[in-house]
Amino acid sequence: MDDLAKPSPAPATDDVSSEDRAGEPRPPSPLYALKDQDTFLVADAFGDIGGTGDGLFHNDTRVLSQYRLTLGGKPPSHLSSSVSQDNVFFNCHATNQDLPLLGAGSAAQHGAIHLERKRFLWDQRCYERITFTNYSRDLVMLPVRFEMAADFRDMFEVRGSKRSAQGLRQDPVAEGRSLTFAYTGLDTIQRLSVISFSEPPGRLTPSSADFLFMLSADDRFELYVEIGPEAAPVPVRSRWRAAAARARLSMRSRIRRGARVHSSGRLFNDWLDKSRADLALLTTELDTGPYPYAGIPWFSTPFGRDAIITAWQMLWIQPELARGVLAYLSEHQAVEISAFRDSAPGKIMHETRRGEMTALGELPFGRYYGGVDTTPLFVALACAYADRTGDMAFIDGMWPSLLKAIGWIEQFGDSNGDGLIDYARGAASGLSNQNWKDSEDSVFHIDGRFPIGPIAVVEVQGYAFAAFRGMATLARRRGDPESAQRWAGRAGALRQTVEDRFWMEDRGFYAMAIDGAGQPCRVRGSNPGHLLFCGLPSPERARRVIDTLLGSVFNAGWGLRTLAVGETRFNPMSYHNGSIWPHDTALCVMGMAQYGERLGVVRMLAGLFETAAHFEMRLPELLCGFSRTAGEPPVAYPVACLPQAWAAGSIFMMLQACLGVTVDGWSGQIRLTDPRLPIGVDRLDIEGINLGGRKSDLHLNRSGEQILSRIVEAPLGPGEGAPFPGSGR
Repeated sequence: MDDLAKPSPAPATDDVSSEDRAGEPRPPSPLYALKDQDTFLVADAFGDIGGTGDGLFHNDTRVLSQYRLTLGGKPPSHLSSSVSQDNVFFNCHATNQDLPLLGAGSAAQHGAIHLERKRFLWDQRCYERITFTNYSRDLVMLPVRFEMAADFRDMFEVRGSKRSAQGLRQDPVAEGRSLTFAYTGLDTIQRLSVISFSEPPGRLTPSSADFLFMLSADDRFELYVEIGPEAAPVPVRSRWRAAAARARLSMRSRIRRGARVHSSGRLFNDWLDKSRADLALLTTELDTGPYPYAGIPWFSTPFGRDAIITAWQMLWIQPELARGVLAYLSEHQAVEISAFRDSAPGKIMHETRRGEMTALGELPFGRYYGGVDTTPLFVALACAYADRTGDMAFIDGMWPSLLKAIGWIEQFGDSNGDGLIDYARGAASGLSNQNWKDSEDSVFHIDGRFPIGPIAVVEVQGYAFAAFRGMATLARRRGDPESAQRWAGRAGALRQTVEDRFWMEDRGFYAMAIDGAGQPCRVRGSNPGHLLFCGLPSPERARRVIDTLLGSVFNAGWGLRTLAVGETRFNPMSYHNGSIWPHDTALCVMGMAQYGERLGVVRMLAGLFETAAHFEMRLPELLCGFSRTAGEPPVAYPVACLPQAWAAGSIFMMLQACLGVTVDGWSGQIRLTDPRLPIGVDRLDIEGINLGGRKSDLHLNRSGEQILSRIVEAPLGPGEGAPFPGSGR
């Protein structure tokens, strides 16, 4: 992620302060997220907005910064909150504190009124239904107030960036049932946010709406609210229901993509289902196909590296996602040299943003290319997609993009001619570190010094090795033996260079990086686990790396730390220097499996499952790297994205590693290598694996100490038959 404006660790409850509300103090509360296309909403457990990083966002702009509900001038008392299993609806149950005596009604005591807030997003709008039910035996006069504001801050402002000037924020307009906020940015674009109510407020001001509802005994009343870029017709029940049905159908179609995975373990299924729903939530339908946005709230936008790895995690059961990612990134490939954007011809995008600050060039992230690993990962994913699907028609169509990308690796990737792929940012506004650990303090020497550039991090050499080797294979299939031989030679030379220059015999591990002076950063990070994933190390050295990763200095019991305990700068609460990232663990574990490790893979999957259980069956972007202690939960990282695409996809790569499954699109076969089932799971079924125009089901059962497997060709459904659009098979 971009460390330039990375949110600093702060309590996850910084959205609620003692000054924010009258009445009793609130307990710590998590944040809840909803998303639809390029709109997302983050609110507290009460459904309220008003903190540091929450709000309703569209295209990297916060279009609603305050939205709070009080009953009788006091916050409601919280009962429960949740997001539905399919991630469509947020639901909050609450009740009133003691209410004042008003008019002919009674002074309702605490717990007389049940408040339910249910909301969802659809087509750039937030729809909310607020239900008030009087469970007392008396008539109750219920004062309800909404406090509202829209600051129209750019996402980077929300994350902490400062601006020297801003656009014009117009005075809110209160009219009838609606309150309109407007802002004209320095980019001359006018942004609107309109809040509309199903009932006209008794009093509507530029910052609040007051209602007084009369509820007789056992009475129930529904208030509908819509928030969008323009005034809605009167929000009514029928509009809410119709939009809710469309939102749910859209989500259902995304969740059902690819093969279905189901096990005999109820909680394991919950993890599978929630992860699938999180990926569906984050996946946006673009013109080029489905694309997983990185995470909510900070990275709800197309990222290159994140999407590639997420697509790779899902490749064996949902290859359509990789196709969509490859098509989008190919379309946005760099064509010019720009120090500001860190771009050069053929390079693959790191991220894109659509907010005011990037549109004006205040920051380079409108379309930014400062990722050294994204281009080799792009090529390697394309090769892996071809192996998985046999879809040479698609590969042939994007072959010019692949040639440009491999050309960037060969011509621009090695800036000092030492045979290694390196980086050095082009401008001070860009990222100082441009590998996946892109915090400014994440690459360093064993004595804590930061290296001089250009820097060659070890895992990127693995990605480039996989890219060269994959291109050699594809070139042979395309009838180009000369290019195949050249790329195979580049892969072999790179492998030898890594083995010669990065290996630390005295530490039994690979160095994290080589600096611009040719000196190794003799630090043990999780980075070499990615070399295993790419198949670069020799078997003997791979064994030593695996043993170290599975040992206590890396394995915290909840996952693998990004930095070994005892290394300089180790801090389990840091972003990259000792924390645990599920996607990093998954890549390392997949690499271990490819070198024959079985028991460690099963145990690592169990550890990640138990981590998910403590986070309501969904894995966060990262968590703190404290060692597991009996009876204590994992420690959350305060501002981690949740959900996060490559965290959600981790279970599927870990499961593939555990099962030892390979789906070969060239031969149309599913192969299993020493399969193991997760701990506590005795049966696992994977239904609908797409294989060259037919579908197959994979069934695995535990029988004593053995795992029995069975592959059954499944009947095709209506309209099925072509494996992938445009496939030549």
